[in-house]
Amino acid sequence: MRRKKSFGIPSKYLLVILTIFCVMMLFVSYVTGFSGGPLQAVSNYVFVPMQRGLDYVGSLISVSNEDAKSRKELLDENETLKQQVEDLTVQLNNTRLQQSELDTLRELYQLDQAYSAYETTGARVIAKGTSNWFDTFTINKGTADGITKDMNVIAEGGLVGIVTSASKHYAVVRSIIDDTARVSGMTNTTWDRCIVSGSLASMTQDQTISFSDLEDTSDSVSVGDAIVTSNISDKYQPGILIGYVTTIEMDSNNLTKSGTITPAVDFKHLQDVLVITKVKEISDGNENH
Repeated sequence: MRRKKSFGIPSKYLLVILTIFCVMMLFVSYVTGFSGGPLQAVSNYVFVPMQRGLDYVGSLISVSNEDAKSRKELLDENETLKQQVEDLTVQLNNTRLQQSELDTLRELYQLDQAYSAYETTGARVIAKGTSNWFDTFTINKGTADGITKDMNVIAEGGLVGIVTSASKHYAVVRSIIDDTARVSGMTNTTWDRCIVSGSLASMTQDQTISFSDLEDTSDSVSVGDAIVTSNISDKYQPGILIGYVTTIEMDSNNLTKSGTITPAVDFKHLQDVLVITKVKEISDGNENH
């Protein structure tokens, strides 16, 4: 038997026809104002979910755009805050530097008042030797500023050293901690004299220099006593603080004493100094220190 051919509309064509029909009915409803019934049911069933979907997609896009805008604003604000932090850090460092310079100038002023008997001029350290200490260094004033060889240099309430050479716009200073330095000193209580000698090794070990040949006739010099420059030195002005006795012991001759001194000046962090603008007049003393 031969099977009968079946006639039907393909599903894809049927979908197109139904879609066109729905659109036509919606158009008719819009033009004539007709609503309700099956047409409204079809509309609600087909197009309302579609509209809701479109609204949801639109809201997602809107939220995404707002999030992107918010992220950009946060990044811009973060960059602004970073710049503000950098600016404030620079200002803080400048303020600290200015405060440090102000403190240094205040200390120099107080030092100048303490040694008001001497005329002084301020100078800044611009270079130093190869060691970790300011045993030799250069200042930014020279003969054009009235600086000459053998002028005494002070800072932080005490003796720093002496000018060993001077050019037009700078001068070289040898400090009392240098291995070749020798200073005639005395105690500020008994006025007994001694020789103060520089030592970089001793400074590195325990931040002291040594003294020797102390004639403690009254046996009253003790740890903590101040040592100042002697009045018999032909290069150093008298009465300038050198440092404080740290240790003291009797020499083998049972006549003199030796020991160590902690300098009054911080020879690790010299920045500004005062130069006494008068060379010591040569005395009739026997010691040339």
